Amino acid sequence: MLRKVVRSSKFRHVFGQANKADQCYDDIRISQMTWDSNFCTVNPKFVAMIVDASGGGAFMVLPLNKTGRIDMSYPTVCGHTGPVLDIEFCPHNDNIIASGSEDCSVMIWEIPEGGLTSSITEPVVKLEGHSKRVGILSWHPTARNVLMSLLTSTTCPCTAARRARRGWATCPREAWRSTNVK
Repeated sequence: MLRKVVRSSKFRHVFGQANKADQCYDDIRISQMTWDSNFCTVNPKFVAMIVDASGGGAFMVLPLNKTGRIDMSYPTVCGHTGPVLDIEFCPHNDNIIASGSEDCSVMIWEIPEGGLTSSITEPVVKLEGHSKRVGILSWHPTARNVLMSLLTSTTCPCTAARRARRGWATCPREAWRSTNVK
């Protein structure tokens, strides 16, 4: 006689409860670009989201304590001429964020200590030289001021991520190039 066995799990009796409206982000127009990106990134100080913008790409950087309804006129970080595809905070400096765009450039931005009070249009560093749109950004986890940018390709994003991990592991330290942004 066969018995049906139920797999035991630590999580089968765990239930979630939604936050209240004043503890969520509301009225943010997230970008409609179809790309394999998270459209947001977070660090201990800020949360950043790629938003719809006319005439180029933009993203919004909010302090973590600013929740609730976000005004449509809230300042953004905008400097790309094409849509922003990926953003990534620096793991060593909470005020530094990099953005990659369809305009074949990578820009590194410095967010003021208290957050944005007006829109930022001039990056600290603009990295050009890609021949195709920049789809994936990744800061090196241990080396300061080292950023990897990957072009879009026809391969699966998982393959690109594996290549990036392999690239970090095999890249000799003398070959790393960095731009000092404080």
